Amino acid sequence: MDLTTARETKAQLTDFARDLAERHGVPASPYAVGDDATPADVVRAPTLSLGLAPQGEGAFAIAVRYRLGVPTARSFVRRLAAEAGDSVDVRRTGRIRTLGAQTRPPVVTARALGETDRVRPLRPGVSIAHVDVTAGTIGAFVVKGDGSGDDARYVLSNYHVLAGSPSAQVGDVVVQPGPADGGRAPQDRVGTLAQVVPLTPGQPATVDAALALLDDGIGTDPTYPVGAVTTTAVAAGGEAVAKIGRTTALTQGRVTAIEMDDVVVGYGEELGALSFDDQIEVEGVGGAFSRGGDSGSLVYREDGVALGLLFAGSETGGADGTGLTYCNPVDAVLQALGVTLA
Repeated sequence: MDLTTARETKAQLTDFARDLAERHGVPASPYAVGDDATPADVVRAPTLSLGLAPQGEGAFAIAVRYRLGVPTARSFVRRLAAEAGDSVDVRRTGRIRTLGAQTRPPVVTARALGETDRVRPLRPGVSIAHVDVTAGTIGAFVVKGDGSGDDARYVLSNYHVLAGSPSAQVGDVVVQPGPADGGRAPQDRVGTLAQVVPLTPGQPATVDAALALLDDGIGTDPTYPVGAVTTTAVAAGGEAVAKIGRTTALTQGRVTAIEMDDVVVGYGEELGALSFDDQIEVEGVGGAFSRGGDSGSLVYREDGVALGLLFAGSETGGADGTGLTYCNPVDAVLQALGVTLA
């Protein structure tokens, strides 16, 4: 299918899936089920995500992703696949979660391949976090692009890295390295939480993003590891991509799906399960593309053009059982925050 036909088919299948849910007496809303749901509770949105999977030469199949292999999910997938015909790419993802570091030191630091030490000047790919969060990754350095005359420098990363909780406040301390890697205030302070894109239970989201305002005197090296990344593009599907992250360091991957809707991501007790639309999916090449602690990494093409901001990963579904990575479209991130790549 060409792109236009694939989008139309995806919309038709979304409606078909909702009709299936209604006929089977299960809720169609992504927010009807949380991470603590029993198998009997698993319904359409938490189990099925639909997007577009590139097939080469400008062709697309319908990407169908389901979380759990319970009978209801398998039944829905079979019905959708039959409706889509031959142009379908089905994968089981298992649960999808944010990719902040999951535990405290020393174990989490010892397992990391990336930069978990104190690094000055700051550069993309190193450990960072809110003083009450574990650890994530510096994605990029940005400046305000709203014409306000603000020439301050900001770190771009995820909401769940730089804020971590609805109780976080603008002005909270941000440390490098993150607390999971031994970072402490005041000695490792590099800035303060400056802005977040709110995440609200029960409401669909597109980006998981936040900014930290850098303190005066904190140097930066935006050229690491591929030169200054200052341009962006919309993911078309099939691109060879890379990222530099706090946990898995420099990894390569391929965009395996675009425009993924109803990607349900676990955020823990305070936010529960949140549903994201219009997401980019990446599969690792030669190993995992990401692990816990890589959240906030900037995902870019081989030519250094940014495509996405990494924020979540699945248990399975990728090559060699390494899982799939999910990214926010970078233009949506920058627009939501009113910034440009520095």
